[in-house]
Amino acid sequence: MFTGIIEQLGTVSAIRREGSNIHFTIESDMSKELKIDQSVSHNGVCLTVTACDEKSHTVTAIEETMKRTDLGTWQVNSLVNLERAMLNNGRLDGHIVQGHVDTTGTCTEVAERDGSWYFTFAYKPNPEHLLVDKGSVCVNGVSLTVVEPTTHTFKVAIIPYTYAYTNFKNLRAGSTVNLEFDIIGKYISKYIGAYMQHLKGN
Repeated sequence: MFTGIIEQLGTVSAIRREGSNIHFTIESDMSKELKIDQSVSHNGVCLTVTACDEKSHTVTAIEETMKRTDLGTWQVNSLVNLERAMLNNGRLDGHIVQGHVDTTGTCTEVAERDGSWYFTFAYKPNPEHLLVDKGSVCVNGVSLTVVEPTTHTFKVAIIPYTYAYTNFKNLRAGSTVNLEFDIIGKYISKYIGAYMQHLKGN
């Protein structure tokens, strides 16, 4: 489990294919603190550390992960948002993030406003992907507040600190991002759907 509060930026230093799996090696100051089998959020994707040393760590993405996320767009030197799993006695500064990406979205607009930035994202509509104004959403692993949601778009406001210390500064119109919708909203949507089916059956 994660909180959506990014700890560090990492840099992709190597990409190796092995069958349908892809091994990504990430350089970061955090790598020396990691252990094999630990779960780490990479742009919001929960991946298991398979190797690590003082300067870098390696994670493996299976075919299903590649299909559901933006990992296929990663290249050597790509910047990646990193967050270790939440400590059991830690503060939940963001919101509950599982690291299980629901879908990808596309940045459609970046607008600077008095020192902050508004990013607009579009995604394929799905009844289970519930967004509410001032609710939470995870974009590339970053816990953010939803602004002006529609059935297939939403905006987020990025403060200067987040802009500087995450890979949001590299996003442009057309960039692909990983989206994880609020788990509470997903449960509510699922429950309502099941309840409506029950009413139809009676």
